[in-house]
Amino acid sequence: MQSLGSSSSTSNDTTARGRFSMFRISGPGLLVFIIAFVVAVIFAANQNDVVGWIVAIIAGFWLALASFVVFSIQKAAKKAGARLNEAQNAFNAAAGRPPAAGSADHGGTRVVSESRAADSVRDMKLDHSFKIVQVQVRVVEQERAKGEAADLDTISRALETIEITATNARDMIKSSGGDDAPVSGTIID
Repeated sequence: MQSLGSSSSTSNDTTARGRFSMFRISGPGLLVFIIAFVVAVIFAANQNDVVGWIVAIIAGFWLALASFVVFSIQKAAKKAGARLNEAQNAFNAAAGRPPAAGSADHGGTRVVSESRAADSVRDMKLDHSFKIVQVQVRVVEQERAKGEAADLDTISRALETIEITATNARDMIKSSGGDDAPVSGTIID
């Protein structure tokens, strides 16, 4: 079994093996029909017999039919290989890998998206975390506005939620770089 992201040497070996295999399968079969046709024509010409010419026509028909079948299968196999290459290249492009070595678009320009799906998911999670913090700050402000009637347990739960959310958000930021270096970026007011 071959993976989709295979190397060029494996792909070229597979292509060469596929062509040799097709020749190996179709060669002897066609050779038998060609020999039968030639023998039938030679006997028909030597005997100058109607039955010999009928046998030669039948052998020619079978030769034509076998040739049609073999070449149709070869053409269909080439089309299927091209579709497989196209699908493999689409998969590789979606995964951010270079196109397969056996593909038809050698040397073409390929657009690589700068933002990855993982960055998008992380940004969405961070946005959600900031929304949670904003909601909890509003809860604390509402409770503090009540003065003496404020529920201290609600304030404590809100502060605990803010702390947990901030810790989780910082872990998401750290995991993207892989080290504990400070986060860099642009501050937007």
